Amino acid sequence: MKSLFLSIIAAAALAQLAQAADVTVNLTKVHLCCDKCVTGVEKAVSAVDGVTTAIDKTKGTVAITAPDIGAAQKAVDALTKAGYFAETSDAGIKIDASTGAKGAKVQSLKVEGVHLCCPSCVKAVHKAVMGVPGVTGENSEKGAKSFVVTGDFTDSDVFAALQKAGLTGKAGE
Repeated sequence: MKSLFLSIIAAAALAQLAQAADVTVNLTKVHLCCDKCVTGVEKAVSAVDGVTTAIDKTKGTVAITAPDIGAAQKAVDALTKAGYFAETSDAGIKIDASTGAKGAKVQSLKVEGVHLCCPSCVKAVHKAVMGVPGVTGENSEKGAKSFVVTGDFTDSDVFAALQKAGLTGKAGE
């Protein structure tokens, strides 16, 4: 009886320890061209209690450490809401790729919420967007909350190109 009681206590202690273990999610292909991008990621993720980051600007990676998978997911969601995009091999984490694009041919598309802190961010957006078949122009600029893409193109292709570049946004009104 005594050994059963000790086994139960030991199992409970191990379960509590396992529950208290931090979760680390590794994100890759994040657009991190400058220190302001790094600060933007830190600011977005720090809004989630108990979450820390390890950012490698050169490699474009962000390691998010959180007290549990739910907090880690909230941190990743905050990162995409701030206009960044990433890939992860962690099956428990979902990267929100929703943009509001309908997969329709358009001649003009307002894009909102893309991270545009510096000229290098603007250059990355320009390169990504202008590589989309049918796009003839875009007017992104440093610090802008939105910009407009013009031409004759498919709206979802613009967001796919931005996400490939480590950025994301939403279709505006």
